Amino acid sequence: MSYTEDLGKRAKAAEPLLAAASSAVKDKALEAIAEALKENMAHIISENAKDLAAAKENGISEAMQDRLRLNESRIEGMANGIRELIAMNDPIGEIIEGWSRPNGLRICKTRVPLGVIGIIYESRPNVTVDAAVLCLKAGNVVILKGGKEAIHSNICLGSIMRMAIEAAGLPADAIQVVDNTSRETTNELMKLNGYVDVLIPRGSARLIQAVVNTATVPVIETGAGNCHVYVDASADLAMAVDIADNGKTQRPSVCNAIESLLVHKDVAEEYLPMIAERFKEHNVKIYGCDRTIAILGEGIEKATDTEYATEFGDYIIAVKVVDTIDEAIAHIRRFSTRHSECIVTSTLAAAEKFQREIDAAAVYVNASTRFTDGGEFGFGAEIGISTQKLHARGPMGLKELTTVKYLINGNGQIR
Repeated sequence: MSYTEDLGKRAKAAEPLLAAASSAVKDKALEAIAEALKENMAHIISENAKDLAAAKENGISEAMQDRLRLNESRIEGMANGIRELIAMNDPIGEIIEGWSRPNGLRICKTRVPLGVIGIIYESRPNVTVDAAVLCLKAGNVVILKGGKEAIHSNICLGSIMRMAIEAAGLPADAIQVVDNTSRETTNELMKLNGYVDVLIPRGSARLIQAVVNTATVPVIETGAGNCHVYVDASADLAMAVDIADNGKTQRPSVCNAIESLLVHKDVAEEYLPMIAERFKEHNVKIYGCDRTIAILGEGIEKATDTEYATEFGDYIIAVKVVDTIDEAIAHIRRFSTRHSECIVTSTLAAAEKFQREIDAAAVYVNASTRFTDGGEFGFGAEIGISTQKLHARGPMGLKELTTVKYLINGNGQIR
């Protein structure tokens, strides 16, 4: 039996035990994880330091190092997030709808777990905890395959969580961390039909496409975020500066950060120097169209389709001056990954047109794309941001980690 088959076999053995667990038992296990994270904070930070040292040695960018970093505040945040999750309603067993047929059959549509979820992700070790606890609350077993850049952190967090849930009465194998970082292991996980019910990739567009193109297990696409802000002719320019700055610089490595800025020609000469001055505070590198270069002058590099199509994940942005809102919408349709898009405008007609015609999981008017997040939407933690259209779209909370079962009761009906 291969390494991944063993993982799958143990996951399948744990699946019915977790699916049958009561809300009280699951919440007890979640509380045990939260306490264990706080009690083992020094050990977690020590193991994370090994990953950070390797990242620095390998020349990984500062933005990506920040994505990798765990500190007391972030671990405390993870524990607090788990307690918020505990306070949320358990979706399992919820009756979505029920009805009776003319022949007397009574049909109930109810929520049940998806089963065994495989998650393949990069860099962010907090995903190890977020994904595990969300899956557990929704009654799912999880196999977690993080990147080699966070291997020490992930193994440490996985071990802590496994011990915590076992002490609370759930099988340790409800949470499994893949400690083999080889590409072969990843490919085997993607083809673990019969053991894994669904795969959820989180990370770069390249990772997500690799999973989609390789997996034989069903996949929910998440994460790739080539997000835009369009500053309309009627925009409050001070507001537009704040929104674009927040979208780009507050945490540039995450998928809901913006990568391109579109500006209507009527406000470009006033707005572009304002946002460029703000971007200087973070040394944001700007690629721009010819009109952007003419307005901002030296230091702006020529933007091509390559830059407009890139999810930088860094202090880099591509800028374009557009003649109309229709040109902005056409540009977004061409380059968007359908994650999160924003218009800054004071015109109701423009706002409605943008939200109607832009095809994305989240479409904003006068607010930062950084709000595309399970916690910010009131879902608690999230498993990822789905950019597909089947089953789940946008922030994936507890309900998106369930499927349905029909319960039919009769009194002898035959067909």
